Amino acid sequence: MDILMSLFSVTVLFLIFLIWKRFEDRKNRDSYILDYQCYKPTADRKLTTKQCGEIIKRNKNLGLLEYKFLLKAVVSSGIGEETYGPRIMFEGREEKPSVKDGILEMEAFSYDCIDKVLGRTGIQPSEIDVLVVNVSMLASIPSLTSYIINRYKLREDIKSFNLTGMGCSASLISVDVARNILKTYKNVNVLVLTSECLSTNWYNGKDKSMILANCLFRSGGCAILMTNKRSLRDRSMFKLKCHQRIHHACYDDSYGCCIEKEDEEGRPGFYLSRSLPKVATRAFVDNLKLITPKILPAWELVRYAILTLAHNMRHGSGKAAEEEKPMINFRTGVDHFCIHTGGKAVIDGIGNSLRLNEYELEPARMTLHRFGNTSA
Repeated sequence: MDILMSLFSVTVLFLIFLIWKRFEDRKNRDSYILDYQCYKPTADRKLTTKQCGEIIKRNKNLGLLEYKFLLKAVVSSGIGEETYGPRIMFEGREEKPSVKDGILEMEAFSYDCIDKVLGRTGIQPSEIDVLVVNVSMLASIPSLTSYIINRYKLREDIKSFNLTGMGCSASLISVDVARNILKTYKNVNVLVLTSECLSTNWYNGKDKSMILANCLFRSGGCAILMTNKRSLRDRSMFKLKCHQRIHHACYDDSYGCCIEKEDEEGRPGFYLSRSLPKVATRAFVDNLKLITPKILPAWELVRYAILTLAHNMRHGSGKAAEEEKPMINFRTGVDHFCIHTGGKAVIDGIGNSLRLNEYELEPARMTLHRFGNTSA
C-alpha cells in the first residue's frame, strides 16, 4: 500500500512539474520591446527642396524633361524641408562615392542609436546576447555586425545576424528574426539595428524608373532593444503579441518590382517597376487576411461574414457589386495605424482601402514630411 501511495505521489508530482514546465516555457516565449531609438541626424544634414534641385542640376546626364520630372516628384512627394541626406550629397561627391562613405554613414547612425538605447536602459554591452543588423543597400567586409561588435567589445559567444537586400520590409524582418530567437532561448537580450545606406547608392543616369528612388529615400534608421526576461517586463515599452510576415518572391512581378541593376548606359541604380503599386497591394491584402482574425474581436468578424453573405446573395458579382461590398471596421481592434511612409500615394491608397480618416493618417503623413522614406 505504501508503495502504491509513493508511486501515486510521484506520478502526481511529475504531472504537476510537467504542467509548471509548460507554463514556464510559454511565459518565456513572450517578447518585449525594452526600448526604441529613432535616428535623428545632425541639423547640417537637412535636405531642403532647393538643395534637392541643386543636386539634381549637378547631374549632367539629365535632359530638360527628366529634370522637370524629378522636380515635380520631389515637390508632390509629401516630403518636407527638414529631411536628412548623407554628407556626400552636401559635399558634391554623389557621383563618385567610396566604400568609406557608406561605412561612415552607418557608423554615425548605429553608434548614436546604440549609445542612447543602452544609456537609457542601463543595459551593458556585455549583456547583449544577440545582434541583428539589417541594412538593405550596403554589404561591407567585414560585416556591419563585426564593426559594432568591435566598437562595443561585445561577448565572444554573441549570436550575430547581418541582413541585406530586404528593402522596405527591413525592420519587420529583423524583428521577426529577434522574435524567433526569443521564443527559442531563455533570458536573452536582442539588439536590432535597421537602416538604409544612401551614400553609395545614388543613381546618376536618366532612366525615370531609376531616378525616382533619388527623390523618395532619405537617411534614417532605428535601434530596438528586445528581451524575454520577465525581470525586465515592467520596464518594457511594448509586448510583441502578434507578428505576421509573408514572402512573394515566388511571383515574377513581385520579384522584379524593385531590383538593383545597370541602365542601358551601364550606370548602376535601383529600378522601380510600374507593377510596384499592384504587387505591394497584393502583399498588403494577403497579410491582412492572415492577421485580421488575430487582432479583431470575434463579433466584428461575424458581423462582416453575415453582411458579406447577404451582399453576395443580393447583388452577386460584378464591378458595381464590388464597389458596394461591406468593409471590416479595423477600429474595433486597432487603436493606432502605422502606415509605411513609402510616399504620399502609398499612404493615400492604404487609407482609402481601410477607410481611415485624416486623424488616423496624420502620423504617417507627418513622418513622411519630417523624415521622408527611410525604409527602415
